[in-house]
Amino acid sequence: MEKVDERTKYKALILRRMLFSIICILLIYLLIGISLSIGSIQIPLVEVYSVILSKIFPYYFSVDSLSEVVIWHLRFPRTIMAVLCGMTLAIAGSKTMAILRNPLATPYTLGISASAGFGAALAIVFSRGLLFEGTFLIIGNAFLLSLIPITIIILYSKKPSANPESIILMGVAINYIFSACNTLLQFFAESDAVKAVVFWLVGDLARASWWQIPYVFSVLLLLILISIRMAPDISIMKMGDDQAKALGVNVEMVRKISLIMACLSTSTVISFTGAIGFVGLLSTHICRYIIGEDERYLIPISGLFGANLLLFSDIIARRVIAPAILPVGAITAIMGGPLLIILLLRRK
Repeated sequence: MEKVDERTKYKALILRRMLFSIICILLIYLLIGISLSIGSIQIPLVEVYSVILSKIFPYYFSVDSLSEVVIWHLRFPRTIMAVLCGMTLAIAGSKTMAILRNPLATPYTLGISASAGFGAALAIVFSRGLLFEGTFLIIGNAFLLSLIPITIIILYSKKPSANPESIILMGVAINYIFSACNTLLQFFAESDAVKAVVFWLVGDLARASWWQIPYVFSVLLLLILISIRMAPDISIMKMGDDQAKALGVNVEMVRKISLIMACLSTSTVISFTGAIGFVGLLSTHICRYIIGEDERYLIPISGLFGANLLLFSDIIARRVIAPAILPVGAITAIMGGPLLIILLLRRK
């Protein structure tokens, strides 16, 4: 009787995972349409989907040229960037929490956002980059500086005394150092530069362009492939390093590769969009509550939910005080803060 109950519960869990995945995919399709329809020129949803389908089936759909230009050249890069960045941040957050066995551990906790923000601030204030100039000035500086905490954490993780708790504390310390450097830089900078730095630090999708999409997509694809490949080992590592080693998992290698990919993918997103926070944290916790702890399902499904979360936040940011557009990072923080408090109170 007990075995039958367990089998019934497992089938119900599988069904819940499938339904939740389908709902997330359908929501992405719906939110993409809504995102493309809103703006200074309102476009009906039917027209939006006609423009999208006309690119795939050009002989079956005829669309208005103005709608095509507005949707394809002005709004589509921002919407696609929201989907890709939401998935990347959610998957990276899910992996980091599992690897470090801490419900608050994300690449942001490890100092990635603070260091990238300092790199962008240097480029904005001094109008010079470490290696890049022109179009890649701010993006290149942000990415290069974001590599510093990644390098420090990877080198520190090689120490025999390193453990998940000490790695998180190392990331928190790095975060404080770069935040302090950023504050000092803003203190001595001119008002226009300070305004630009603060706006970048909040995180926004307004700078999204078609040429940026291949970079983010390539990083996301690599992150997904590596994450799915390592998902069974990461699930085993949740039981503890000793038990994982006893079951044949190369704990050090899995932790190192997972941290590198999570941090590199997050730093790539931050370089293009600024520091958009809470996406990885919220997506992982909500999905874990609904579909369980198994990383084989949690990683891809949290990615789908992350895309929905960032798309929805961007729609709110563009509509709440239209025609003005709020930074999407502020919306995710406003949504994420209270929800995180509720989660903490429920888990006591």
